[in-house]
Formats: sequence, C-alpha cells, structure tokens
Amino acid sequence: PNLILLESRSEPKQLLEQLAQLSEYCDPSSKVVVIGHYNDVGLYRELIRSGISEYVIAPVSMTDIVSVVSSIFVEPIGRSIAFIGAKGGVGSSTIAHNVAWAMSSLFKSEVVVADLDLAFGTANINFDQDPAQGIAEAVFSPERVDEVYLDRLLAQCAEHLSLLAAPSTLERVYDFDSDAFSQLIDTAQRSAPLLVLDVPHVWTGWAKSILIKADEVVITATPELANLRNTKNMVDMLKRLRPNDPPPRLVINQAGVPKRPEIGPSDFAEPLGITPMAVIQFEPLLFGNAANNGRMLGEMDAKSPIVGIIDEIAHVLTGRSEIKTKKKAGLGSLLGKLSRNKK
Repeated sequence: PNLILLESRSEPKQLLEQLAQLSEYCDPSSKVVVIGHYNDVGLYRELIRSGISEYVIAPVSMTDIVSVVSSIFVEPIGRSIAFIGAKGGVGSSTIAHNVAWAMSSLFKSEVVVADLDLAFGTANINFDQDPAQGIAEAVFSPERVDEVYLDRLLAQCAEHLSLLAAPSTLERVYDFDSDAFSQLIDTAQRSAPLLVLDVPHVWTGWAKSILIKADEVVITATPELANLRNTKNMVDMLKRLRPNDPPPRLVINQAGVPKRPEIGPSDFAEPLGITPMAVIQFEPLLFGNAANNGRMLGEMDAKSPIVGIIDEIAHVLTGRSEIKTKKKAGLGSLLGKLSRNKK
C-alpha cells in the first residue's frame, strides 16, 4: 500500500523490532506513520533513521492525521509573484528583476525569474546573460517540461537566482493558448520557493490566466492619468477574478520627473482603494547605469535609497513585513476626470 497508518503501545525497543518485521512485507515506496505512546526523542530519531515517515504521539485528532498525511504526500509549492505594468515602459520588468535579485541575496532563497515577453524581453540584458536555451523551448514543448528539463533551461544569474530567459527575437509569432504557460509555472513552483513572473503589458488569454493564478500580483505604474485609468481597470478586474485573494500590490515608479505634471501618490491611490507598496523616485543615472552594465541596482549602489525601497518590497512580498501606511487626504476628483475622458 501507499500508506500504512498504525498505532502501538509497545515500548521503544519492542516497537522497533515489530517495525523491522513489518518492513519485510512492505514495498520500499510505502509511507509509514506510527502513532505511539512514548514521548522519546531518541525513539523518534531511530524511527526516522529506519525509514518511518512520521512518528506522532497519542492522543491525536483526525485533523492531526490529515495534516501529517498531507505533509508526506503533498509536494511543497513555491510562491508565484506576477509583475505587470499599467502601461509599456513604466519599469515593471526592471522592478521585477531587482526585487527577485534582492530576494535571492537577502534571504538566501532560491528564486527563478521567468521572462514571459518572448519577443521583447529584457531579463537577459538586465542580468547580462546570453543563454542558448530558455523559456521558448519549454512553452513550445510543454510535454517535455519536468524538473530535469527545466534545470537545463535555467541560466544561473547569481548564487540563488536563476533565469528562464526570453529569446527576444522576431523569428516566430508568439501566439499562445490560455494555458500555454501552466505546465512550466507548475514545474517551476515545485523547483524553487520563489517564482517571479515578468508579464508583458498585454491582455491575452494566457496573461489573464497567469494573473488569476499567481499568489501575488504587482502592478507598476507611473503617476499619470492614463496609468491611473489602466491601473483602476486592472485592479477592479483582478478583484472580481480573484475574490478570495488579496488585492494587487501597487508600485508607483518614476515619480518626480522634472517639469512633468504628476498625480500625487495619495491621489493616485485613492480611487484604487489600495495603498502603494512603494513610491520610487525618478533616478535616470542609477537605473541607466545599471541597465547599460547588465547589473542590478544593489550591485551599482547598495546604499541608494531606491535599493532600500527594493529591499522593502522584497520583505513585503515574502511576508516578512507589511506595508507602512500613511494617511493623506485626497482630491477625490480623478475618477470624474477618467469618466469624462471616456465620453
């Protein structure tokens, strides 16, 4: 059988002898859970060493049994975080890549970045990688995707960071079914505790499906009216499609561009009903130097306030901290502008 669940009142020495006899009749792949009546650390270690899956001390409830069995048979699933921009060019990919790098370096946790913009993806440039294979091979041959095949496709960017790079060529058309990335994402989540999905600014069946299924969605926007309209549409749609999940996270990027009329962070957030996770100032020198050198912001200037903000985002998205809220009065008139613009 796949599972053997037994209870024994035998003393530790006798229990070990009985289990040794039982092992002669069990398949090596069988899982064995023992419910015993001796709270003995030495016994527990000996049982685990001999191949017992788990030792539980009586009395136990049905909930305890279900939890133990689930922990044995259910594979651990990594957390998926989808980044998407409210418009093209708002810096969603740059934020995604830097947050992924921060997660891997701060927490020493394995992180996989998947660049889903197969035609124009920039992850290979930002991480200074030129792999011969990448995400295209997995998407066009989903039947081949397993942990071994995925490992062959990953490019190592840092000690704990790997990349599924986009081909970034126009040699073929990238039209996909809504579930085209499902097998790849499921496999990647079994391979690493953190999966960062760099989703391009498109509204297709597959992009919608990825956003619905992701554990977290991060929308990056610049503080302008068109971005607010698009962000509002995305937030409302995702709240309807993900009624049991938390609302999307918001990053306001490129704030403070000289001579550009902008919407203040509190005014931007008010009609959305969500608090910005971060407001990142316009710093063309830092971002430009990092992009041109294929380096992350933290590698270029670890003491930059923007790098500190990226680190805070990494903490929030991994559940290590919460957003610091600031109450500010808003104008409350931006939705009226949006509705008038639609007429």
